[in-house]
Amino acid sequence: MRAVVQRVSESKVTVDNVVIGKISKGFNVLLGIGEEDTLNDVEYLAEKICNLRVFEDENQKLNKSLIDVHGEILIVSNFTIYGDCRRGRRPSFSSALSGEKAETLYEAFILACKKYINTVEHGQFGADMEVQIINDGPITLILDSKKNF
Repeated sequence: MRAVVQRVSESKVTVDNVVIGKISKGFNVLLGIGEEDTLNDVEYLAEKICNLRVFEDENQKLNKSLIDVHGEILIVSNFTIYGDCRRGRRPSFSSALSGEKAETLYEAFILACKKYINTVEHGQFGADMEVQIINDGPITLILDSKKNF
């Protein structure tokens, strides 16, 4: 399971010109699900993201987590995070999980984040979405539950 995590001052996701998820201070998470992912990956990544210390404390050091600052999270499914661009010019998405299994893990990730964060918004799995992100910092991190990077 992979995530692109951006610290944001605000973010929203729109489907068919309707805003279906919107947050202020917190994280926008673009979530990719791989063929080998399980509920263990869901739990690991949710806990890791919600506890990332990338918010400033009183000394302007990045010592506070999303939990500490009572931040919000917007989760958007994004299979293209598993795009492999090492060969040719067209990305291969063969290692991305699709269909019902991917949607089940996506929904499980949303629920796992709700254990830590009060405001958890999300996009619509499989939909054509427009995502607006106002990156704060900018701070952008890439996480992988298999710890490949």
